[in-house]
Amino acid sequence: MNLQNKRWLFLKRKWFLLAVSIVLLLTGCAPALQKDDEVTQENGDEQTAVIPSYQISENYYRTIVPFEPGKARGMVVSNLNTRFDIIEFETGLMRIAQENFSPDDHFFQEGQVLEKDVVRSWMRRKYTDAQLKENELTPEENLGLNPVDNGKGSVDERNERAPIYLAHIMEHNYLTKKDDNSLQLDGVVIGLALNSVHYYQREQYGAQYEFTIPDETIEEEGKKIADQVASRLRAMDKTKDIPITIALFKQAPQNSVVAGNFIAYTHLDAGDQEVNDWKNLDEEYVLFPSAAAEEAHREDATYFLNFKQDVEEYFNNFNGVVGRALYSGGELSSLKIEIPIQFYGKAEAIGFTQFVTGLVMEHFPAYVPIEVSITSTSGTEALIVKEANAEEPFVHIYE
Repeated sequence: MNLQNKRWLFLKRKWFLLAVSIVLLLTGCAPALQKDDEVTQENGDEQTAVIPSYQISENYYRTIVPFEPGKARGMVVSNLNTRFDIIEFETGLMRIAQENFSPDDHFFQEGQVLEKDVVRSWMRRKYTDAQLKENELTPEENLGLNPVDNGKGSVDERNERAPIYLAHIMEHNYLTKKDDNSLQLDGVVIGLALNSVHYYQREQYGAQYEFTIPDETIEEEGKKIADQVASRLRAMDKTKDIPITIALFKQAPQNSVVAGNFIAYTHLDAGDQEVNDWKNLDEEYVLFPSAAAEEAHREDATYFLNFKQDVEEYFNNFNGVVGRALYSGGELSSLKIEIPIQFYGKAEAIGFTQFVTGLVMEHFPAYVPIEVSITSTSGTEALIVKEANAEEPFVHIYE
């Protein structure tokens, strides 16, 4: 049987499976929703809130309704280098939170403790005495967590001696329900985004220069900053007796096409007043295809290249396949694939999606969670999600 006939039989089988999936969905073979839970929470005044009854996955926290924006909302977009960093910083922080705050009985809320002005003041450089006087500030207002620039030496010397380590501070809150049906703050998770590269200019509006910060320095300085953050949180009424987790995130350079990664975290129980120990994290994002993937993860790179080759044989107007893999402890823990392509009809998009779905099941190890996004100039055409060890993937084709 030639290749064309094989693919035609494959497409017919996948069309049938997709039709069966749609019928099951429309006939109600989805989990029944229970009634939402009404609770009260204190946010200045006592307010009624709702805990959604349905949790789409044990890996996701339920969020209190109505949604309460974080006090420092919006700052992350301007403080981190890439959209990949922004996504991983937030979702990775939730992943770390699960080590101490279970999604079974904790509910997520954006940070309500640290005001935007506080976050901004903590992210500044620490002032010298002369700078305090010049800016008419008191020693109590000298809250910057980045190193002081004393103005001595050339611009290059000053920036290499005292680069900006701390790029952003993110706060997440975790609530639990009490016996009286009210909510209480039961955990605070702080993410400290740290620069792997410090960017600076020798003169205003001039060219941009960069200084690469050594990994050991990033970790060392990040832990020093975390000590100060923990001390300041313990001095606040809202967080003096609350469990706190602080995680260090090393963001990628500005031109990176993959996200940075968390390098370590520490946890303070309710009675702890200072940081005692750290848990190091062995995480890394790798781009497929790339020389780095070939060198460090040859077997996985081969899986991906075989998948990519089969995809390329389907369409002549193919534009490329890119994968971003997360490795934890040296093992592939998740893979997200993007396939941008030009379609000339919905039937073409459906057929291609079914073909790619089969390739996903064929080429990659069963234990790897995989997400494939198929896009065109019109936007996202289809989404394929295969959970770890799942016999059948979830496939959604956008109208």
